[in-house]
Amino acid sequence: MTDFKGLVDQYLALWNEPDPAARSAGIADLFVEDATYTDPLADVGGHAGIGAVISGAREMFPGLRFAPTGDVDGHHDVVRFGWQLVPPAGGEAVAVGFDVAGLADDGRIRAVYGFLDKVPG
Repeated sequence: MTDFKGLVDQYLALWNEPDPAARSAGIADLFVEDATYTDPLADVGGHAGIGAVISGAREMFPGLRFAPTGDVDGHHDVVRFGWQLVPPAGGEAVAVGFDVAGLADDGRIRAVYGFLDKVPG
């Protein structure tokens, strides 16, 4: 049985990782080589594309961190989870959304589909 919560924790840790080399290594560990990431603002494939999206978000929102919201829900090879982008000291979330990820046979992520419920104005 897949540890969906552990997978989501690892995924969000990548978005919060400040070191580009550690982030790249984490992407290689968590995603299959030809994985895709799609949300209203991005549609990329491969480790480099996913890394570029994460780097772009970190540059756009320096100092903020991604935190989980609600319960992680998964079955078979699919997991869904909520997240928010928050200041390190707490306070109101700048962005809120949820992602749905499809997993490959080896348990790594093959596709992420992101949805944005709240975006910065």
